Amino acid sequence: MNLRHITLHQLRLFYSVGKHLSFTRAAEELHLTQPAVSIQIKRLEESVGIPLTEQIGKRLFLTEAGRELFEACRDVLDRLRVLNDDMIGMEGGVKGPLNISAITTAKYFMPHLLGTFLKDYPRVEPRLTITNQAKVIRRLEDNLDDLVIMGTIPTSGNLELAAEYFLDNPIVVIAPPNHPLVGERNITLERIAQERFLSREEGSGTRAARMRLFAEHGLEANIYMELGSSEAIKQAVMAGLGISVLSFHNLRLELEAGLLAILDVQHFPLMRRWHAVHLKGKKLSNTSKRFLDFLLQDGARMWEDINVKRLHLPTSLLNPKLEPDADE
Repeated sequence: MNLRHITLHQLRLFYSVGKHLSFTRAAEELHLTQPAVSIQIKRLEESVGIPLTEQIGKRLFLTEAGRELFEACRDVLDRLRVLNDDMIGMEGGVKGPLNISAITTAKYFMPHLLGTFLKDYPRVEPRLTITNQAKVIRRLEDNLDDLVIMGTIPTSGNLELAAEYFLDNPIVVIAPPNHPLVGERNITLERIAQERFLSREEGSGTRAARMRLFAEHGLEANIYMELGSSEAIKQAVMAGLGISVLSFHNLRLELEAGLLAILDVQHFPLMRRWHAVHLKGKKLSNTSKRFLDFLLQDGARMWEDINVKRLHLPTSLLNPKLEPDADE
């Protein structure tokens, strides 16, 4: 075995092959031809002296040695990326790339947080990827981002994660502004359970939180319709089809425009949490460290100042019932 002649180019190629378990997809990612990738991997195996991949049927797998090399490639490439970012930062403060991914519901607040951060650090080059929970977890596994914004922290699989709580996520009861219950105080759950309820589909975090609360009090919601997104729920409530529960972060524009109202219901709001997550042991660049510090120090303050106070919402939003974390 001779590792001295392995090139950085080969490490990048092998990391891409191991990540996708496909020569074709690795070639597409690196803008190369499939034969070029295959040749380089073959030369890499010759340098190492033992097989790194094996083809079983139509599927490609890494051998035990291949898995060891794949993890080494991940470490080396990640360290080089951090070194590059830190060198950029050393040239003159916090600047350079900042890669963030977030679950879909975070689209309502992450652009605002990034915008505030960039006012202080205009030379940072942000890239924000908004996607669903499954793809966010896949990006975590592939170490594609500096930080991932999510509610539920994955506990299955072999991921070892570091997660920092930075922002509350209030779940509130919403109704059209002309609903008879708008303006009433301390509405009981029993009263709300009689209303036509618009529910998210099974698997939704807001649905699970609402069901837990109702079950604790021996109640079931009067489900009138199930809808597959927060946007669909908002449109249906505005159309007068019923009431619902949603994350407050989804509602700022509609509340400002007077298109929706928050009902003052006992045991609401339910509070979940947003976290900034990365692989445990990951070396954060100077820029990503500064952004994480910004989230931890300023996220909650911005929530209160920009949203609760400006919209004159009930102070109960600042002292809610804490619910187990869950994503939309």
